[in-house]
Amino acid sequence: MTPRFRYLDALTTIFVVILLVANLVAQKLVRFGPIGPIPAFTSSGALVLFPVTYIFGDIFTEIYGYAASRRAIWLGFFGTALMYAVSALVIALPADPEFHHQDAFVTVFGVLPRILVASLIAFWAGEFANSYTMAKLKLLTRGRWLWTRTVGSTMIGQAVDTTLVISIAFAGRVSTAKIGNIILTGYLLKVLYEVLATPFTYLVIGWLKRAEGIDTFDTRTDFNPFSIFSNLPQKRGSAN
Repeated sequence: MTPRFRYLDALTTIFVVILLVANLVAQKLVRFGPIGPIPAFTSSGALVLFPVTYIFGDIFTEIYGYAASRRAIWLGFFGTALMYAVSALVIALPADPEFHHQDAFVTVFGVLPRILVASLIAFWAGEFANSYTMAKLKLLTRGRWLWTRTVGSTMIGQAVDTTLVISIAFAGRVSTAKIGNIILTGYLLKVLYEVLATPFTYLVIGWLKRAEGIDTFDTRTDFNPFSIFSNLPQKRGSAN
């Protein structure tokens, strides 16, 4: 029987909502700068919100273990796929004659198949890379130096995610140089985001560990990403 934690379900719900919103705004290319000595650069609109999902991934893995993170990742994956599927269905339905915003609706909610593929593949691969790295680094450091695994796992996960999503989504649409610029700037900014959020992450993780009474070490965990029905850890401090 799956143990009941006080905050896990709420955190998972927030994680999925943030992911869905980030996907809605991801198609817009945003121009930042120049700001002082920092030159202008281009990034996806998802940069505003998407890195937060990696902070949630760190929280899930650090406190509840890899199994909880795996569960959240799959819920986010299926939630995103459902959002895209329903959006496509509603777009295809005939608009009422008094509805004069069909073009705007299509612009906001219409997603090209390659964007859908890019989004789902990159999210899945990046989040699992992040969670796996986080869990293994926790064992390696014996639970010490939290910052090394929050930052280290983000560096791995975001490298996988950013490279996949930008390459699949924009190849052939923009120049190779532009793609490389978007990948590099997006990756660096996402990692910087994680570094700057480290004090906040420390506070949240510390509070949740006390509130939930658990600090999971994935010593005997099945890291197969497809074992989505594996049990979450009991409230004793270590995962199976």
